Amino acid sequence: MTQSLFGTDGIRGRANTEPMTAVTALKVAMAAGSHFLSTSPRRHLAIIGKDTRLSGYMLEPALVSGLTSVGMDVIMLGPLPTPAVAMLTRSMRADLGIMISASHNPFEDNGIKLFGPDGYKLSDELEMQISRAVLSNEMPILAPPAKLGRARRLGDEQGRYIEFVKNTFPRGLVLDGLKIVVDCANGAAYKVAPTVLRELGAEVIPIAVTPDGTNINRECGATHTSLLQGQVVAHGAHIGIALDGDADRLIVVDEYGQVIDGDQLMALIAGQWHREDRLAGGGLVATVMSNMGLERYLEGMKLELRRTKVGDRNVLEEMRRDGFNVGGEQSGHIILTDYATTGDGLLAALQVLAVLVSSKQPVSRVARVFQPFPQILKNVRFKTGQAPLEEDEVKTAIESAEHALKGTGRLLIRKSGTEPLIRIMAEGEDQSVVTDVVDRLFAVVERVVTR
Repeated sequence: MTQSLFGTDGIRGRANTEPMTAVTALKVAMAAGSHFLSTSPRRHLAIIGKDTRLSGYMLEPALVSGLTSVGMDVIMLGPLPTPAVAMLTRSMRADLGIMISASHNPFEDNGIKLFGPDGYKLSDELEMQISRAVLSNEMPILAPPAKLGRARRLGDEQGRYIEFVKNTFPRGLVLDGLKIVVDCANGAAYKVAPTVLRELGAEVIPIAVTPDGTNINRECGATHTSLLQGQVVAHGAHIGIALDGDADRLIVVDEYGQVIDGDQLMALIAGQWHREDRLAGGGLVATVMSNMGLERYLEGMKLELRRTKVGDRNVLEEMRRDGFNVGGEQSGHIILTDYATTGDGLLAALQVLAVLVSSKQPVSRVARVFQPFPQILKNVRFKTGQAPLEEDEVKTAIESAEHALKGTGRLLIRKSGTEPLIRIMAEGEDQSVVTDVVDRLFAVVERVVTR
């Protein structure tokens, strides 16, 4: 069976190293474009957005060349959040949407995410079909000179997304009187996020809004909240909002500079929507990483926590299958299918702000919905070709850890789908037991990968 180029969140890797080269981007575009061209004889359209990574200047023209060479027209959006690309793919009746981004990864990495005409990520089957065409060097049918695609820039893409997001905020509510620090991670939302918040009435203090091609996610954004925490306290702000490089995830900081993660935010939104009789599916969908405290909170309201494998793609599939409209990940991917087809950090922030405004309570009181169980997560980086989870020494250590937690907690150890990392997570009732379990496992895995 052909190995897929696609991981849990598109194709991803180090820029200018396979598979993140201009050559592979060209082939991916040709393969994807050829698939959609075969659906009907009319003119076909693809739209391409990107974040602020330097390598986007290399990958964007390669994708444009591949698409136009098979006869597909292209509209380039420039720097724009991933959810904006998904939204515009639908609203512009495009056949294909492409986002060039490695999300929360450092600037050295990049990625390619593909969306179908419905705004959802492509199916596993279609991704595998594209992978086979690329990896087998299958040559698509090239368009004759008169039928080559045309490429142009849209011009008002930011305004379209700004209006779309603003319209998800409840009518009759404004952000007047709120002081908000927003950390845009020097990424794709560096213009649109502050604009949305200002136009809804907030006093906005934007940080990490000066991208230079290499500073995306560097000590800022949803995965590095220290900067935001300090700025919220320094400015006496009511709330801090952190997005990541492509703005599909959200982390919040309260007025004291304390972090509020995706589990708490999902609980907040789901609880509010439940009270408003808007919550569909009888609960929410999250991953195996979500805290047991979230599960207990939902049980108290007779709501279900449906768990999936890690990855917002898995969450969304489960939501669509059984009609849930709230789901996401502890890391801050929050999917609200009443409005969007993918995680949208800015849109989710507006739902949090709506609860804040309506309650007239501080964030520290409103957004800490449940008491989390002690949870520890550590990562071990491994080298290409290594398979530490297959080592007998690691398997034995895992069995021992599971025995230590039996009846009082749970263990999750897995390989990351986006980085060469082994993620070790444990949670339970006793903090000391959880810490000891993770520390022991971490030491074993680290010893295996470094010997």
